[in-house]
Amino acid sequence: MTTPDTKAGTTKVDPKLLEILVCPVTKGPLDYDAAAQELISKQAGLAYPIRNGIPIMLADEARALDADGK
Repeated sequence: MTTPDTKAGTTKVDPKLLEILVCPVTKGPLDYDAAAQELISKQAGLAYPIRNGIPIMLADEARALDADGK
């Protein structure tokens, strides 16, 4: 569901996976931030990390977004 991007040294998330995954807190949609390797829930104000190509969909592992949504 994720593929390595050897040029950028990051992992690309399959768009079909993004259609399926939702925020575990709000059940709302997620946005993919390729540079930060995170899935962003604007509704919850949380950023879920992607580690070794695996989205970590645990609220305890998520980073709180600041007021700018970053």
